[in-house]
Amino acid sequence: MTNKPAASATVIEAVGLRKSYGTHEVLKGIDLGLHRGEVVALIGPSGSGKSTFIRCFNMMETPTGGKIRFREKSVGESFRDKGDKIGIGTLRRHVGMVFQHFNLFPHKTVLQNVTEGPIVVCKRPKREAEALAMDLLSQVGLADKHAAYPAHLSGGQKQRVAIARALAMEPEVLLLDEVTSALDPELVGEVLAVIRRLAENGMTMAIVTHEMAFAAEVANRVIFLDGGMIAETGTAEEVILNPKNPRLQGFVTRFRGQTL
Repeated sequence: MTNKPAASATVIEAVGLRKSYGTHEVLKGIDLGLHRGEVVALIGPSGSGKSTFIRCFNMMETPTGGKIRFREKSVGESFRDKGDKIGIGTLRRHVGMVFQHFNLFPHKTVLQNVTEGPIVVCKRPKREAEALAMDLLSQVGLADKHAAYPAHLSGGQKQRVAIARALAMEPEVLLLDEVTSALDPELVGEVLAVIRRLAENGMTMAIVTHEMAFAAEVANRVIFLDGGMIAETGTAEEVILNPKNPRLQGFVTRFRGQTL
């Protein structure tokens, strides 16, 4: 279980975050900040708002109310980078996102998938971007697959490429949305191993997961979402091993079979 103290500086935060789809309010005023070097695990039942929250955190979904702040500056779709405001493009260059279903370009090789962002968005020279990409692919154990296409990779390999692609933008924060839920059980471990190494190296992360044992191991803080609100928050020991909220007690009971 990770108990390293998080740095005090808040890198990104949601303030009174709300999100509705028509009359259905999914997020009901969430306040949550990530400190530099901290790993936060978001857990909760299906429909609790976890994925919606993480997508709003990166402005992949536009919040209905409240705001997102990055480096103490408010983020807005129409904002220019000036004063105490920044635009969505700036946020996304510094806050990476890894999705449940990989979202790799099928017509590009592994290397091309990883270099696309640095070359197109960051205007890095191709040779420099490729050197960075090969280093990252080595870190996730896939340097030998650099010339392969996604169709020739396993699900676990695709997800590791997706993580390398996000890291190629050299983000300050990494958001991971159920990155193992679409994988066969035998492939989950290889992806979790990569995330575990990132946590050990001090990457600031928010992880939506149903892997309770993994959350208990890597997270400095665990957030239990229920009905679009934060129902309980604390260390992994407090939230997963000794829950106080009755709803949380029922939720974690389903995962008692996992080794904690």
